[in-house]
Amino acid sequence: MTRDIIDINDFTILVEEAKVDEPTIDLCLFDEPVIAVAFYGSGNVDLKVNYGHKQNKFSYTKGLALSFYADEKVEFEHVVSALKPLECIVIATSAKAIDNLPNQEGELFGEMLNQLVNPSDHYVEGPSFIMTPEMQTIVDSLFNIQYRGKTKMMFFRSQITALLSHFFGQLASLKTEKIKTPEREKLNQVKDILLKNIDNPPSLDEISKQIGLNIFKLKKDFKAFFGVPVFKYLQNERLTLAHKMIRNQKSTVQEAAWHVGYDSLSSFSNAFEKKFGYRPSQIK
Repeated sequence: MTRDIIDINDFTILVEEAKVDEPTIDLCLFDEPVIAVAFYGSGNVDLKVNYGHKQNKFSYTKGLALSFYADEKVEFEHVVSALKPLECIVIATSAKAIDNLPNQEGELFGEMLNQLVNPSDHYVEGPSFIMTPEMQTIVDSLFNIQYRGKTKMMFFRSQITALLSHFFGQLASLKTEKIKTPEREKLNQVKDILLKNIDNPPSLDEISKQIGLNIFKLKKDFKAFFGVPVFKYLQNERLTLAHKMIRNQKSTVQEAAWHVGYDSLSSFSNAFEKKFGYRPSQIK
């Protein structure tokens, strides 16, 4: 389990990563009031936010972007296990530093996260949504930086800036507030079904019957909630998994393609190059 703290301008970046064999509790607290956005990478770790006699629970965290205000009395509890590793990046700033943020970032926080800038409790939850594929790619790259020294820090800074820009851009255009909580749970079920059957997913008709949501609403709400159509989301997850398998030298290009459901190596390579900008054989 690793926890790194990096200061960039008036932002504090917390990078947490944990891979364990046995279920483990990872606790995190802040020593001063912060306004922050947490970005969750791979794994689907369970999260509990405890403050006073109150508690917020999250059972689906993979790909989650969660904004919040929290003071010293708030405890973040991750339940990490072998099947649910933790990858989390938190971009935080103190409440008193908002006005000093560069590049009009303070104004963005005030305009789009006003409930966090002017909190009404020890913990206030702001907007949350599932990251776009572009945001997920950035988060994945931050946990797999190949550079060293000053070049590594330069890359890290640039990606954190890009991630925050994507967050506010998506926040401005997203309208997930119209999707009610029960429907969000069904959409998360769709995501789980796709990921558990990544090499041979059921049809939309089969998924629709399984979760009790008609196909039209499933397609419409899934795109609104996750930012991409159902099978575009599946393709992104397939290619991201394949990239990780090849990069970690767990599979050859052919084996990775088969594992994520591609029968044609040329189709896999073309889709891979379109997403990442280079062919899978070029990964070193």
